[in-house]
Amino acid sequence: MIPNDPSGFPAIGDISLKCQDLRKAKTRGELGERIAAIVLQHSPVEIQQMKRNFDDKIQEITPEYRERLTKKITEHLLGTYQRIRLAQQQGIFRTMLEPVSARQVKYWEMVQEQCQDDYRRDAPAFRFLKYLLAGFCMLVLNEPGHPVGTPFPGGDSVQTTEGVYYCPVRDKANDVDAALCPFCPALQTPEIGYLKPPTNPNEHKKQEFIEHCHRFHNFNG
Repeated sequence: MIPNDPSGFPAIGDISLKCQDLRKAKTRGELGERIAAIVLQHSPVEIQQMKRNFDDKIQEITPEYRERLTKKITEHLLGTYQRIRLAQQQGIFRTMLEPVSARQVKYWEMVQEQCQDDYRRDAPAFRFLKYLLAGFCMLVLNEPGHPVGTPFPGGDSVQTTEGVYYCPVRDKANDVDAALCPFCPALQTPEIGYLKPPTNPNEHKKQEFIEHCHRFHNFNG
């Protein structure tokens, strides 16, 4: 568990130190071991709580889409936790000698900043855990931050073809400060008409579009 300060809030300084340590990893295996050391301090019960928090945030979307999205996010949260646990138990990280991606340093800098921004506002300990799981997928496994099959409004989803991952919102990276997109190995799905912002949008419409992507597809804990 991430320790609490005397006021009862997670110690943001502890998260900052962990991010600094994660930035020092040189290989994918070393990064995997460092992520595992933090993630496995948590229990599956806490992962379930993250899922419930996410469920509470998406009650306003249509039931059919909510069911599909919840299924994939549950798969990501619990599935990634178990993959980390098994890799640690089986010593797989010691065989992963490839250097980490150059983008990994900026990723942990972004994580540190986002968790600081959430301090006393939105459970930074859970949000940090969410970023750890996503970082493991993207930086250690070289997989998308959203699992294959993650649905988006309009019927599009994250897909894979011949080992290449495609995401329908990959090019929306600049619209959301905390997006995983800049660090994700997925490519933009080609020739897609999904979720394009309106032409010459007013500020309200533009912000509504950005908040939709951020709220429903960053699955903050």
